[in-house]
Amino acid sequence: MTVSRNSRHPRTCPVVLAIFLLILSEQLVKTASEYDPYKILGVSRSASQAEIKRAYKNLAKEWHPDKNKDPNAEDMFIKVSKSYEILSNEERRSNFDRYGQMDENQPFGQSQHHGFRSFHNSFYFDESFFHFPRSRDFADSKYLLHHAQFNSDVLPDSHKRPYLIKVTSEWCFACIHIEPVWKETVQELEPLGVGIGIVDLGYERRLANQLGAHRAPSIIGLVNGRVTFFHQALVREHLRQFIEDLLPQRLVEKITDNNYLTFLDNWHVENKPSILLFDQVPIVPLLYKLTAFTFRDYVRFGYVDQGDTHNSRLLRQFNINTYAPTMLLFKEDTEKPVDIIQARGMKRQIMDEFVSNNKFLQVPRLVNQQLFDELCPVKQFHRRRKYCVLLITGEDQAFLPGNKAFLDFATANSKEVLRFAYVYQRQQQPLCQALLHNQAALSPQVVILERRSQAGKVLYRSMSGGWNGSDDDKYRLHEQLELLQKDPTYLSSDATLPELNNEMAPIFLIQWMNAAYDYILQIYDDLLYSNWREMMPILSLIFSALFILFGTVIIQAFSEPGENKPRAPKPKEQPQTEDNTSNRASTSSRPPKKDFVEVTELTDITYTSNLVKLRPGHINVVLVLTNASKNALLRKFAKEVFSFSGTQTLHFSFLNADKHRHWMLSLLRSTSGHSDEDEESSDYTGHVLALNGYKKYFCLFRPVFTGDDTADVSSSSETSFSSDSRRKSRSRSRSSSHSRSRSHSREDGVAPKKGSSRATSIEVHHKLDRLGLWMERLMEGTLPRLQVPVWPSLGEAANGSSTES
Repeated sequence: MTVSRNSRHPRTCPVVLAIFLLILSEQLVKTASEYDPYKILGVSRSASQAEIKRAYKNLAKEWHPDKNKDPNAEDMFIKVSKSYEILSNEERRSNFDRYGQMDENQPFGQSQHHGFRSFHNSFYFDESFFHFPRSRDFADSKYLLHHAQFNSDVLPDSHKRPYLIKVTSEWCFACIHIEPVWKETVQELEPLGVGIGIVDLGYERRLANQLGAHRAPSIIGLVNGRVTFFHQALVREHLRQFIEDLLPQRLVEKITDNNYLTFLDNWHVENKPSILLFDQVPIVPLLYKLTAFTFRDYVRFGYVDQGDTHNSRLLRQFNINTYAPTMLLFKEDTEKPVDIIQARGMKRQIMDEFVSNNKFLQVPRLVNQQLFDELCPVKQFHRRRKYCVLLITGEDQAFLPGNKAFLDFATANSKEVLRFAYVYQRQQQPLCQALLHNQAALSPQVVILERRSQAGKVLYRSMSGGWNGSDDDKYRLHEQLELLQKDPTYLSSDATLPELNNEMAPIFLIQWMNAAYDYILQIYDDLLYSNWREMMPILSLIFSALFILFGTVIIQAFSEPGENKPRAPKPKEQPQTEDNTSNRASTSSRPPKKDFVEVTELTDITYTSNLVKLRPGHINVVLVLTNASKNALLRKFAKEVFSFSGTQTLHFSFLNADKHRHWMLSLLRSTSGHSDEDEESSDYTGHVLALNGYKKYFCLFRPVFTGDDTADVSSSSETSFSSDSRRKSRSRSRSSSHSRSRSHSREDGVAPKKGSSRATSIEVHHKLDRLGLWMERLMEGTLPRLQVPVWPSLGEAANGSSTES
């Protein structure tokens, strides 16, 4: 009996084991086949990108853990996101369709091993099979970086705050090991203002190559666009010190009783407010350094150790409470701070708000274009007007009393709509010449201006009599500002300002030295940690430069002396003939390119669609012209309305009065408020109509002649025409590249004579001088509107014109 039982047991064990393995393999194959991104998203394999995106949005809303309380919602949301990452990328989708893999770097030449790969991949073990923790937690999903997002958002933002980036990948056991330390570091540094990022090495191979990360895990620091790798032991204190070392030196200056006056008085040179930070810690906290790094272009930061005995006078003078951190902000007055904040638990949000509200001096000096754009922003149609009161002065001691009086006036008249600033005429000569009409200011001048476009167009008015800081000057300036608040058209002059010189820009030698210093540090770091793969491009560049340099020296050393002598160039003189002059003149008078602004002609075909059936809210701006004035008026019309061509509700057209002569007369007669003077005028050339086809009203622009004298037409017409042609040639070349262009001088205009049958080119050119201001009033909705019961037919007007002729 015993022998027979032992003989049956070996037969039963292999059969049971085989059955168990068969069931296990079947379950594993079933588990592996279940992960199909197409099935998870519920789309077919031939689905388009729009269908995939639509399915992903619906499933993401359904399974988002914040909205769905199902215990499996987080896992399903991760699967949906992972499936969309695969199918939204054409290369990953192609790899999955061919090989069943998601790696975008999968070589296509391994297709002959597809059978073995399918067998190997069929035994897929889910992470939950071995109860391993996930390498990517759901909380980390908000930190995931993509290549496009990194270059558009993170890289520019690294100039305002440092970034700590972790490079990880799926099934990275070392990544799981460092996860607790990483989470503690993120919880500590993120509230201080440090940016956090995670790069998946498997899904973002392109971004990893850009960062130079070729293995996981890796820790990277990013400051000012420069990538630095972390090579020490992964401890929270080391990561904190790593971020602190990435910041530039001397962001926060140590202040004592001996140097605080020098620090506060330095606002003249730096053109920035000053902040004093008081705390009990002898070393500058990281929170203060990060705040100083963010606002280093606007504010100067100093740190005072309250426990140091050398700071007792400073603490007594400003009555500092030693039990809580304190921040004092100083502007032009170094004796009294303009703002104070004190809190036991100083938070980054409180500090950012405190500094943001005091970024500029009371009267800052315009030292670059960026500061000018922030102080005097361009007027927006949906925002309140802001005016910039600018003092043009000098750097000598004689100008100091006037500058001090201007500062006192600005402090007493501080308003939200007024920004006060000053410039040194010697440092910003192009700006001062544009505002002073190329005249050197012997005394300080005050200019009130309003910016109208990014291209530099401004409306301004100079205060007559200059500025010497007397009470009379203050009274006249206050009176002009009051008038401006009541009547915005008080600014009667316009100009196009050039870009400001950057007075704070470092010279080329300093920039080159800083760049060389960064490269030396990077080479030293690579040599120290033997990172040859990342160092090879730099070494290749250095050796190539050395090879070219020494090769050039050797070639010059062995070359013959006669070969280095330069040959005298042959003189080429081409006499200027009258034919060439006439050709250039005719070229300069050509109409601008079509892509400058799109203007459609109103004909019998386009009249209904462009006016009668115009969509609600849309306006058609129509220019009335003749065959003789067509080129000159279209060129001027396109230049004046170009800044408004980006508005979606505006359309631009022109009407030929030679073809439809009686249409304007019919339109004016149909209005309720027409006058006989409008009927008597038979020349409507240069009139501009803003037609609202849906509400049946229009706004009328009548030509404005800005010429000064009508008696000198015959004597100066030729000279004025030639100079006007040269100005129009320069203006057209600038306008065709969508850059700013200066308005033509009004002294060349000639007032038209009443009853003249044909206007000169100068008169036609100056008919639209005020069209830009009229367009701005049109956008503001302040123009008078003329109602019409019905739009006159263009065909009837044309027939009437032909019958009369």
